Amino acid sequence: MLRFAPSPTGDMHIASLRIALFNYIVAKQKGEDLIVRIEDTDKEKNIEGKDKEILDILALFGIEYTQVIHQSQNVRFHSAMALQLLHEKKAFSCFCSSAWLDKKREEAKEAKKPYTYDDACRNLPPELVIDNTSPFTIRINRPDETITIQDHIKGDVSFEPDAVDSFIIMNQDKTPTYNFACAVDDMLSDISIIIRSEDHINNTPKQEHIRASLNYNKKIEYAHLPIILNESGKKMSKDDNTSSVKWLLEEGYLPEAIANYFLLMGNKPPQEIFSTKEAIGWFNLNTISKSPAHFSIDMLKHINKEHLKALDAKELSRYVGFADEEIGELARIYLEEVETTKELKAKIAPIFAPRVIPEAFAEQIELMTNTIKNASFFEEYDDFKNYIMKETGLKGENYFQPIRILLTNAEHGPDIAEVYKYIKNYLGEIIK
Repeated sequence: MLRFAPSPTGDMHIASLRIALFNYIVAKQKGEDLIVRIEDTDKEKNIEGKDKEILDILALFGIEYTQVIHQSQNVRFHSAMALQLLHEKKAFSCFCSSAWLDKKREEAKEAKKPYTYDDACRNLPPELVIDNTSPFTIRINRPDETITIQDHIKGDVSFEPDAVDSFIIMNQDKTPTYNFACAVDDMLSDISIIIRSEDHINNTPKQEHIRASLNYNKKIEYAHLPIILNESGKKMSKDDNTSSVKWLLEEGYLPEAIANYFLLMGNKPPQEIFSTKEAIGWFNLNTISKSPAHFSIDMLKHINKEHLKALDAKELSRYVGFADEEIGELARIYLEEVETTKELKAKIAPIFAPRVIPEAFAEQIELMTNTIKNASFFEEYDDFKNYIMKETGLKGENYFQPIRILLTNAEHGPDIAEVYKYIKNYLGEIIK
């Protein structure tokens, strides 16, 4: 079983989508199920509707899963297992105040030492625990031995007991901490491999320690993906527009192209342009680069353009508001000038919009308009052109520039004969 575990606290980050894609592909390769776990235990940060938005994006990218779990539904299990650890003396109640802990952290900082909890409450006599009415957290006992994990990307990574510490597993309000909820949920779902960002690498020994303390012995595999850097070489933050999957979609990047690019970054595919389905055949976690991936909007534009070119005419027309092969072929003419569906729509929409007539050509265009309205249908552009020229007496610059404006609502663009080929059946709608 694999899992994708997003938080409903904002727009989906491109790093999260990349993780979802990797999990989906590996699940397909292994013939295992993929679940989506919405990590919604932090009620103050949750944004209403973001969980549905996450699922909608996964559907748009063709990422299939067998089950959706909201982490908040498992709180009763988190509480029961925290109680089990207390009973087995593998965890303890901590009455240290936030102010006291802050003081200890500051002292460690001044001494230039890493802060670790001093286990002040670990061996309190039972009577001091029972009679204590102060708010308390629950901490798990620090591990006795080094914890080593095997990572498909990073290799073997070891963590000493003090680096893991006697960390908090239940907050004062009796809600689970991130690491405790995550560790328990992975155990409950029988997760076999965890693919996530390297941001979580220091959480991994804590989660391993939690499961070991709960006598869960199944070996879980790991793959911690390197971070994604922006074009300035800095880690992509939520403030970067390009870090939002929603923004990329709104800007006119195809889901297929976005997936292609994210699977390409830091990887060794047999070809540059491919589908997610094709990637299932060659994808290998062990060959992913250990270095950060570099995001390039120009590279994404290039890949997007290639995917646009590969669309059939009717499908391409849908991205400009039609369901017509002829309009799809019209759109294909403009693909040399654009890289996104947003840009493509900006080329096609004016053709069917009211004209903005330059004063210099107002007289010619009015004459042409009346002539075209009264003309027969012409299959070939040359016949259409010859008829208009004959009836209006216009030629040269007085014909070519006005006819372009009249047919395309633009002063520049592709060969007008090519454009005519695909709009001739729409002349009644265009010339008004």
